Amino acid sequence: MKDSHYDVVIIGAGMSGLAAGIRLAHFGRKVCIFERHNAPGGLNSFYSIAGRKYDVGLHALTNYVAPGVKGTPLGKLLRQLRIDREEFALRPQKQSRVAFSDCSLKFTNEFAVLEAEVVEKFPSQADGWRALVQAVKSYDDVSLEAKPISAREVVSRHLTDPLLIDMIFCPLMYYGSAQERDMEFGQFAIMFKALFLEGFARPLDGVRVIIRVLLEKFREAGGERRMKCGVAHIVEEQGRASRLLLDDGSEITAGQVISSIGFAETMKLCVPPQTSAAEQNTGKLSYAETISVFSRQPAEWGWGDDTIVFFNDSDRFDYSQARQRVDLRSGVICLPNNFDYGSERLSEGIFRVTTLANYELWAHLPEETYQAEKLRWFGEITRSARRFLPPVDDAVLAASQLATDMFTPRTIRKFTGHLNGAIYGAPHKIRNGRTHLENLYLCGTDQGFLGIIGAMLSGISMANFHVLRGGAGRS
Repeated sequence: MKDSHYDVVIIGAGMSGLAAGIRLAHFGRKVCIFERHNAPGGLNSFYSIAGRKYDVGLHALTNYVAPGVKGTPLGKLLRQLRIDREEFALRPQKQSRVAFSDCSLKFTNEFAVLEAEVVEKFPSQADGWRALVQAVKSYDDVSLEAKPISAREVVSRHLTDPLLIDMIFCPLMYYGSAQERDMEFGQFAIMFKALFLEGFARPLDGVRVIIRVLLEKFREAGGERRMKCGVAHIVEEQGRASRLLLDDGSEITAGQVISSIGFAETMKLCVPPQTSAAEQNTGKLSYAETISVFSRQPAEWGWGDDTIVFFNDSDRFDYSQARQRVDLRSGVICLPNNFDYGSERLSEGIFRVTTLANYELWAHLPEETYQAEKLRWFGEITRSARRFLPPVDDAVLAASQLATDMFTPRTIRKFTGHLNGAIYGAPHKIRNGRTHLENLYLCGTDQGFLGIIGAMLSGISMANFHVLRGGAGRS
């Protein structure tokens, strides 16, 4: 017979939920993670088709630093979860680019490369750039009580060239912003450090390596996990989450509840429902992504240098809800083959392209139309992205192509539960993780830490701050 009471219940087996669970289990809490789907990882998971495993979410793990570098988010994460660095088997990027129509900025895991690029191509902005970097470095991005301020407002105090400003915002927004056209400066600082001051890395076998390590640590610490068993309702009594009703009709209780599924999604579970709060803070930015698998390595076509390419072909970078099913003006190219794997390599070539997409224009299509539109937009997206790589004849690519797949905002909604397919959740983050219920807390993307490392640190910080501090949570 399964237990019906826990010290802490965690809703969702994404990166933040798993990290929170590990941290709590290490300190003897009786903790269970409930996940509606059959696969852990949430927005950063993987799936199989015809024997091939496809990553979801992970282009690269950000916040990478070389071994021995201290005082970094990656180091803190490893210590808090008692993970040896080697267990993640991370391999650094070769180089990445921000590629606009008339200008390109190269960056690597050595910040000096980007700085030299900025100074060379925008000499009038050099002093302002250095001042901005200092402002980012000095910002306390772990504060849970920081007041929000516009990133564009802060950046405009230091930089005046609109092209450079757009080129800096483009990767930071694509890798973490739920807000249109702007970011909260704390979010900007987090992502600037994660991408530019630190860097990219990836395990050879992708995100499943990270998930496997987290699951092993959770199990070894004594945590319980129930898959295909979601939380249907959170029942409120006297200002607390008193009971959780599960999808199978059973009921459990918990001293404290941590939800990793998003603010709006959590509010809609509450009884009585917090519909108004959910609607006021529901994200609307979603993505489509194409995945192409080839028998040849990308380097054979001259695609061997770039790991990630953030591209834009319009006069101004417009990060906002797509007006068509897909916005082809900007996006992200990921070439997983181009990490430094040493003597190893991926057996097949992989080409991924991510673009902004409109949930409403995908959500309600009849199935036959939906599949036809996926096929059409797959071609449009891949052709648009290839403009920013060395040219390769269509026939050459077609002859090498082994498999393709594509996800849309509709896919994101189906498998993650995120309203509107909003991959980065709510535009307004809740840094302290508190909700209207005394013992219900948020972790993950809507708490405000971004990226895979950020998501895990969010789970850790909420576990530490709300449950472990002062011995709270024992029941």
